[in-house]
This record gives sequence, structure tokens and C-alpha cells, in this order.
Amino acid sequence: MSWKYCRTSRQEGGDDAATAWRNHRYMVARGVVGMVARRRDRKVEALQQTRTLNPSPAAVTDAGFVAGADFFDARDVVQVKYEMVRRARVDGVPVTRAAAAFGFSRPSFYSAAEALDRDGLGGLVPAKPGPRKAHKLTDAVCAYLEAVLAGDGSLRPADLVALVADQFGLRVHPRSIERALARRRRRTADGGDSEPGSGP
Repeated sequence: MSWKYCRTSRQEGGDDAATAWRNHRYMVARGVVGMVARRRDRKVEALQQTRTLNPSPAAVTDAGFVAGADFFDARDVVQVKYEMVRRARVDGVPVTRAAAAFGFSRPSFYSAAEALDRDGLGGLVPAKPGPRKAHKLTDAVCAYLEAVLAGDGSLRPADLVALVADQFGLRVHPRSIERALARRRRRTADGGDSEPGSGP
């Protein structure tokens, strides 16, 4: 019996509804109502925070996940990928069939298998989104900024943002400039010239 029905029936004077309404209030006060939903929500939140929430758990049709819902959780992408690779390697299921049963493509299977071999379970955690390096702040931009700073050492990164925008037409954050220049100084101190792949 829903809360809305209990409230309506109570207003109409039903005894059963009044009892149900009292029980509902008691259970809410004790925190019983929604306990299972909160437990599920906590797991979803934890999976989201660790970037391991499977974006398409409904695509997992493997019998172990469908039948063994108490142990297997299709929302956990690390568990899904691990079981997909295990199913092919240990149980001998063909790669195409294993990938399809776990909601992945063949290339995704091979990527997961390679990551598992290289990094263990941690390799199955999706990488953080976004660029892997300061792709806007190339060596040419950093060289320009170092030349400007050599002429006027009082300039702050916030001042350099405008110079980069004027000279190169790029919008960058002051902290990105600080990090890029610090990386460049470390590379120079270590004897390196430039970032890999950032040459002319």
C-alpha cells in the first residue's frame, strides 16, 4: 500500500488505512523505508566515484550475471571485464561470444585482456577523461613564455594568460601555464629538449 493511498484513505476514515499510515510513519522514523534503495544507491555512488560504473549494465546477458545477481554485479565494469576475459581464457568461450555476452565488442575485449595482462585488475579501471598533457601549451608557446619571463620576471601566470591569448589565440588557465613551465624546466634540467611528439 503506497503512502499516497494511505494518506487518502486515512482522510476518508478507513481503519486499515490508518493502521498502515501509522506503520509507515514508524518505519520512516526508524529508517527502514528505503533502506534497500539507499544501500543500492551507495554502491552506485561508489562506482561512479571510482569511474567503474558500467554505462550499460543491461547489455550484460552472461548467465553468471543473470542468475548470480547476489555475487555478480553488472553495474561494476571491472568485474564485468574481468569475467569476460576469464570466460574466454579459462572456460574456452569464443572471444566474439564472450564479448557479446558482456556487452562489449571484440576490440574492447582485446583491450581489456591487454590491460589485465599489463596492469592487473587496476588496468580494467577506465582512465580519467580529458587530455593527458598540456596539449595547447606546446614547446613553441613555452619557449615564448620563457623568453617573456626572462625579460620581465615579475609577470605572474595570470599575466601570461593574456599574452598567450594575444600571441597564439589560445585560452589557457594560469595553473596550466605554471605546470607546463615547471615540466619544461624539469626536462631541461634532466637534459631533455622537448616533449615526445611535440617537435616541428
